[in-house]
Amino acid sequence: MEACTSAGVAKYGNPVSLNQEGLKVDMIVVGSSAVSMNGARLGKGEGFAELEYGILRWMGAIDDNTPVVTSIHDCQLLDEDIDPAKMLEHDVPVDIIVTPTQVIRTNSRLLKPAGILWHKLSPQKLAQIRVLRDLKDRIEEATGEKLPTGLDEVLPPLAERKNKRGGRGTRGGRGAGRSSAGRTEGQRASPQ
Repeated sequence: MEACTSAGVAKYGNPVSLNQEGLKVDMIVVGSSAVSMNGARLGKGEGFAELEYGILRWMGAIDDNTPVVTSIHDCQLLDEDIDPAKMLEHDVPVDIIVTPTQVIRTNSRLLKPAGILWHKLSPQKLAQIRVLRDLKDRIEEATGEKLPTGLDEVLPPLAERKNKRGGRGTRGGRGAGRSSAGRTEGQRASPQ
């Protein structure tokens, strides 16, 4: 179970860069809020699984045949299929559903995204994810063409990636996360 935590990933995982050659990923595991037997899934709403999937497709580490697996509780398995017409072009369907009581092979024929859908990626989300900015710059430099960008959006609070302890999402170091008055975000000034 430790490998499933952020500390476990840091301890047991190997960092991967966009320059990694010969990387082959055998299976993708994605989070889901709900899944139907036809392989259609509702993610958690921020699209990070789809972005990771798109990056790995661009790297050639995965393809249409790479199994996509989700682990859910039995109550998250829907009785009726999600209508494929309701899925968005970036949604990644699943091939295997694992619950505490069963393993289901969906035999899904739903199409998987071929890569990152730049025209759907807002400038705000792009600003939050350095690897995507690096990849976008690399592709634009190689092709000599500017990639499209999606519409502006207001990111949900969870996607803002604020970390008051100087970890991921901040610049770290002395004074990170402090305002000009020297207070940590969320602290109130005490009356003098």
